[in-house]
Amino acid sequence: MEFNYHDIAGMIDHSLLKPTLTTDELEAGCQLALKYDVASVCIMPFYLKRCAELLKGSTVKASTTIGFPHGGHTTYIKQIEAELAVADGCEELDMVVNISRVLSGEWQYVSDEVEAVTKIAHQAGQKIKVIFENCYLEDQQKVELCRICGERGVDWVKTSTGYGTGGATIDDLKLMRAESPPEVQVKAAGGVRTLEKLLEVRALGVSRVGASATQSILEECRARLGLTPLFE
Repeated sequence: MEFNYHDIAGMIDHSLLKPTLTTDELEAGCQLALKYDVASVCIMPFYLKRCAELLKGSTVKASTTIGFPHGGHTTYIKQIEAELAVADGCEELDMVVNISRVLSGEWQYVSDEVEAVTKIAHQAGQKIKVIFENCYLEDQQKVELCRICGERGVDWVKTSTGYGTGGATIDDLKLMRAESPPEVQVKAAGGVRTLEKLLEVRALGVSRVGASATQSILEECRARLGLTPLFE
C-alpha cells in the first residue's frame, strides 16, 4: 500500500483524555500535535479553549468529548456540553451514545439524542463523531447504531472511548464500514498503537484513529519513508 507522511498524520486524532494528565502535559501534547501536523487534538473539555488557542492558524483541529466516557448524561446536558464546546473553539465533537438506552433497545431515544447533538455541531459548521462503545454491544445493536447515525447525518461512527473493557477490533471496523452509508466515516479508537496497526485499519476504510502513541507511530512512518525524525 502506498502512502505519504501526510496521509498517515492526517488520520490521527491525538488523544489527550487521560484524566491524570497535568496542564503542562496537555500543553506539550498540543505542541506535539502541531509538530507532527496531525488531524486533530482530542482533549478534556476543561482545556479545550486553551487548546483551540494553541492550534489557531494551523490545520490541526481542536476537538473534545461529549457525554464522556460512559454516555449516561441526559440529552440536555450533552446539548449544553456541545454548545459550550463549540463556543470554546471545538471543530469536532466526539459524543458517547447512551449505552444503557442502546442495551434497552430504546432506539427512538438514542436517535433523538444523536440528532439533537448533531444539529448543534452542524449548525455551528463543525463535525461530530458518535462513539458506540462496542465492547458492551451485540452486533445487531452496532448495526442499528450505524443505521441511526446514517439517517441523522453524523460525520463519523467511532468504535470506543478507550475507557471501556475493549477497544477497536477488526471485526467491528468491518461491520461499521459495511453498515454505514459511504458518506459516514469510521474512526478506530483504543488499541491502535503502531504504524502496522494503523495501516491495517486504514486498509479497511478507516479514515481516523484515536491515538496517544502519536509520536512513535509517526516517527516509524517517517523512518519507513526515509524522512528526517522530528524528535531525536
